Amino acid sequence: EQELSQGCACMGLDEVGRGPLAGPLAVAAVVLDATYRVMGLNDSKQVPERKREAIADDVRAHVLALSVQMVEPADIDQVGMAACLRRAFAQAIQDVDAQLEGIGCVLLDGNPLGLDPRETNVVKGDSLCASIAAASLVAKTERDALMRAYAQEYPQYGFDSNKGYGSAEHIQAIKRYGLSPIHRVSFCSSFAQESLF
Repeated sequence: EQELSQGCACMGLDEVGRGPLAGPLAVAAVVLDATYRVMGLNDSKQVPERKREAIADDVRAHVLALSVQMVEPADIDQVGMAACLRRAFAQAIQDVDAQLEGIGCVLLDGNPLGLDPRETNVVKGDSLCASIAAASLVAKTERDALMRAYAQEYPQYGFDSNKGYGSAEHIQAIKRYGLSPIHRVSFCSSFAQESLF
């Protein structure tokens, strides 16, 4: 990240929740304070669950700018994942730019989106760039907290443990109870009965 930034502030972005059957897509954009080192940063999938929240809290306490975008399941069903990703990333970039001037590079994990002239794509960026890893952890912890709250509202689906992903138990629950309002209908059509909600 230091090599790519050339002394300018860097905005890192990442998404969480592209593949679940239920719940939102979460996109985070982060500009870290370069004078503070957040310990334990890594791709959120590589950080043990018991440590994620503390590291994400440390990130939130030491950012220069932060934006989290949640894309609802109905939007994903209506326009598709690719369009939702682009829209959420674009909104996060716009939000962070409004909070902080002079951001010189926008770092994205994975494939190019062509959203911003400052964009640089880094393969495995969530394990190589601090700001992308920070965005990954913030997006993951905020989405997980939301899914735990949804588990209280729709306890039959086990959202507190599966976070909306297609575990065998979750698929069986869909077959038994139908779809909840937070399911992605387009992701569930092969095994879902008509919604009971």
